[in-house]
Amino acid sequence: MARVIAPPEADAAGPSGDGDPGRPREDGAGMRVRRAGTRAARPFVAAWTWARRVPGRVWVVGIVAVLLLAAVGTYALTRPNPVAPVTQQDIDAKVKKGIDDQAKAEAAAPPDGTVAYQTIQPSLVLINAKRAGGSSGESGSGAGVIVKDDGTILTALHVVSGAEAITVSYTDGTSSPATIASQQPENDIATLSPSTLPQTLVPAVLGGGVQVGTPVFAVGHPLGLTDSLSAGVVSALDRSVNIGNGQKLEHLIQMDAAVNPGNSGGPLLNKAGQVVGIVTGLANPSQQGFFVGIGFAVPIATAGGGAGAPAQ
Repeated sequence: MARVIAPPEADAAGPSGDGDPGRPREDGAGMRVRRAGTRAARPFVAAWTWARRVPGRVWVVGIVAVLLLAAVGTYALTRPNPVAPVTQQDIDAKVKKGIDDQAKAEAAAPPDGTVAYQTIQPSLVLINAKRAGGSSGESGSGAGVIVKDDGTILTALHVVSGAEAITVSYTDGTSSPATIASQQPENDIATLSPSTLPQTLVPAVLGGGVQVGTPVFAVGHPLGLTDSLSAGVVSALDRSVNIGNGQKLEHLIQMDAAVNPGNSGGPLLNKAGQVVGIVTGLANPSQQGFFVGIGFAVPIATAGGGAGAPAQ
């Protein structure tokens, strides 16, 4: 009987002989060969195909969501520690510290009288007026204050009235002859022009008006005690005083700062060392030449006019 031999199986790829790309095949040398397109690449192809089908708005929303999550995470990692709530104990401690600091600052600051004295001292002068009388003449003393950069000295008229010779002594130890430059008898005010000036000329600063209760300081040479300061307050304003010979001084400042002979013509100061008046006299019912608690000064608004100062 004739033997029938089955024909060889045809390659699934047809005549080209490529076959299934996923199946190995033998080359001419009999070795098994796998095509480049492998099963490992299939998931990526599928993912790309899916991604292309997702709408663009979905991608935008997803990206924004990722960015928001990143920002929240960054803030959570970098945000500062929360501030502790302020308690009443904290407030009390702060208030106490502020009060203590203020007290320390006030204790370290110089007293008002010291500031006033140090400010006016370079401008203060001692005035000696020699008058005719007897064999050696009669001398009187008073105070004055330099008020202009030409050396003009402001003082009380009764300190220098009728003097044959006037000498002014400066705080640097030098002295100079002086003459009366102007006078206001109705206000007991005069100005002097010295022949020579101190090496360092420091005119005083003229202040404004004062009120009852304002702290004031009188600086002068009471009873020959040079460069003395006394303190008080303004007791009253717009006082009138009879000074004899039918003369009356008006619109005066009344103060309780101690003044005695030698204070006349000296400056009355506020706590900043500004001149607010010129000491002119004291009230003494006993007619004795010493202070009994009430002194008077011409306001600088009036006295300053005699030295050419602008109206206050």
